[in-house]
Amino acid sequence: MRVLAAALAVGVVVGALALGQPVIPPPAWPGALATGSGLEYVLLTELRAPRLVLGALAGAALGVAGMLLQESLRNPLAVPELLGVSSGASAAVAVTVVFAVPVPFAPLLPALLGAAVGAVLTVLAVRGAVGPAAVLLIGAGVSAALQAVMLAATTLSDSRDQGVLVRYLLGSLTGTTWSTVAAVVPGLALGGVAAVLALPALGLLRLGGDAAAALGLRAGGARIAVLGVACLLTATVVGPCGPIAWVGFLAPQLAARLAPATRPPARLATCAGAGALVVTGADLSARTVLHPVELPVGGLTAVVAVVLGGALLAARGRERV
Repeated sequence: MRVLAAALAVGVVVGALALGQPVIPPPAWPGALATGSGLEYVLLTELRAPRLVLGALAGAALGVAGMLLQESLRNPLAVPELLGVSSGASAAVAVTVVFAVPVPFAPLLPALLGAAVGAVLTVLAVRGAVGPAAVLLIGAGVSAALQAVMLAATTLSDSRDQGVLVRYLLGSLTGTTWSTVAAVVPGLALGGVAAVLALPALGLLRLGGDAAAALGLRAGGARIAVLGVACLLTATVVGPCGPIAWVGFLAPQLAARLAPATRPPARLATCAGAGALVVTGADLSARTVLHPVELPVGGLTAVVAVVLGGALLAARGRERV
């Protein structure tokens, strides 16, 4: 399984750099890079490479966010899309674009603020709720409300901008540059460090709230802290890419297959790698399957994640019986 995943990752990287119009096969890469100019050099270094890197970073962040939420709430359906995080970030970006709100560091800052608002609304709404299942149900309600705000803002947009906004809200890596990559690195680095630091608390939360409390951990506060880390990772991705949906659901399911019963740091790294593979593979398919038409990456990840992730989750359930 690991060998297959490694071979698939290599194939995605080669395909992402080679495929397109024109096709640049790997043997031509050294010559194109040596020139320092020309069409093939620009395609490789300024268009395809930054898009590949951003897709890998975005997928890794969403995979880690999904792992944090699923393990802290002990539910495989605990994903950013059902806790108000992704919807809040998307709604905030849509509102700032439609109403031309002069916000610095757009769209990253609006996405961060929107994700925080969505998370806070969920946390406030679940106060007094019993059990992780109740948290998910209330979070899904908050997400639906924020999606309504996002759709309302989209309908108010200018017809010239509506197509671009709709594509963004479906998730897209179009137009990625090295500047885009540089803008997300600080947030993802901070979120990654915070995720690693949260692993000890995450291990206790996996035992359940009562067991964690007996071992001296304030389960409620720890879950809120984990939600904050997931917010940071998700919002940093949604800012430039839009909501790339359900990667946080699929990546932990794939990681459980690739590296079952591993220690938390290895599990986190596997989730990050699985998420990176899902997003880069989806982006490669999005821009090549119906070329010159480019499909929305978020739409592809949603379809694949729901079908494949659901199948993996069902298989794990049958194995436990």
